[in-house]
Amino acid sequence: MPEDPTSDVRMLAPAQVGEVLGVSVDEVMALVREGRLRGVRVGSPARWRVDAASVSDYLDDQAEETRRMALWQQSQNASFPELWGTGTVRNPD
Repeated sequence: MPEDPTSDVRMLAPAQVGEVLGVSVDEVMALVREGRLRGVRVGSPARWRVDAASVSDYLDDQAEETRRMALWQQSQNASFPELWGTGTVRNPD
């Protein structure tokens, strides 16, 4: 398994986070403002930095949300006879 590129870095520039997530810097900053990524302004002049651990947490959250949505979609496609084993099947495969 490839090594996590953010494993030895604590804070990342928004451009670096954008590369990891495959989104623009503006989208990264929107995630920071929404509180979905943890970011702080540091230095002089102040520049945004994003906590690398929050990027990993965000990716984990997105994977879990995708998994749950797939399960929900699967349950919406199932018919009651398929679930309980009686009657006709609506959409046989």
